[in-house]
Amino acid sequence: MTFLIALLVFIVVTLAVFAGVSLYDQRKAQARVLRDRLSATQKPAEQATPDLALLRDEVLSRIPAFDTILRRSDRVSQLQKILAQGSVDVRAGNFLILCGLSALALAAIAFFAGGNLLFGWAGALLGFFLPYAYASHMRTKRFARFEEKFPEAIVTLARAVRAGHAFTTALEMIANEVAEPVAGEFRQLYEEQKFGLPVRDALLNLADRVPLVDVKFFVTAVMLQRETGGNLAEILDNLSYVIRERFKILRQVRVHTAQGRLTMVLLMALPPTIVVLMLFLNPGFIRPLFTDPIGHALIVGGITLQTMGYFVIRRIIRIQV
Repeated sequence: MTFLIALLVFIVVTLAVFAGVSLYDQRKAQARVLRDRLSATQKPAEQATPDLALLRDEVLSRIPAFDTILRRSDRVSQLQKILAQGSVDVRAGNFLILCGLSALALAAIAFFAGGNLLFGWAGALLGFFLPYAYASHMRTKRFARFEEKFPEAIVTLARAVRAGHAFTTALEMIANEVAEPVAGEFRQLYEEQKFGLPVRDALLNLADRVPLVDVKFFVTAVMLQRETGGNLAEILDNLSYVIRERFKILRQVRVHTAQGRLTMVLLMALPPTIVVLMLFLNPGFIRPLFTDPIGHALIVGGITLQTMGYFVIRRIIRIQV
């Protein structure tokens, strides 16, 4: 009960502080926007630089005070990039609030289920990282779809160049003809160079948004061809062939490591499944594991060993191709 009261007090105080700081910073943010607009209109013409870059202001939170705090952290900016790479349409500030709410919910559930403060902290830790695990899963899934469709985009680009189209026009064709998520990334690449960003910088932005080996190969090949010359269509055909052969080897590796992946799933799912079954079949036998201090130590040790085993098996079966 003491833990629940402290939790509620913490939530109320936190919300009050954020509300106060937000109201204070609202007028300050509006004044800053007005100053920026006035300085932009009053800037002399001779101070304008010829090298223009496309800049996009990433708002991390709609709350000005919260956004100001988040912009000071590089990790929050990296989190915003991960959300964008996974097509998770949530700002980093809202995502952190969601992580906090998830942590509070699981902490309350674990505390009332286990009757111990240790279970509450464990539930809070698990709940905080659960949304991040979902975002990471969506990012991995989107990159897998991108890798699957990327050779098709390279072949389309090579055919367009061989037919006499300009490189930038071929990028627009990929954005219109190839499926997502490749179409979206190439559409952004086309729009960046269309609005004045050099092609080299737009390609580097593509490699930064999609940090895959195949994309780095593509960006490097195109930049070298633009600097040194050569047959771009032939280069792209060879690159597409290499990527497809790499996928064949990767599928063979997945077949050979299927037993290891199945073993990992069984070993990770077996202990919690047995615990849940024993809670229903013989509660008196498994209850000391949650009420006795020695049982708490055994739970912590078991979770630690399970985590170590997961990473060891994952390291064994994860073969880079």
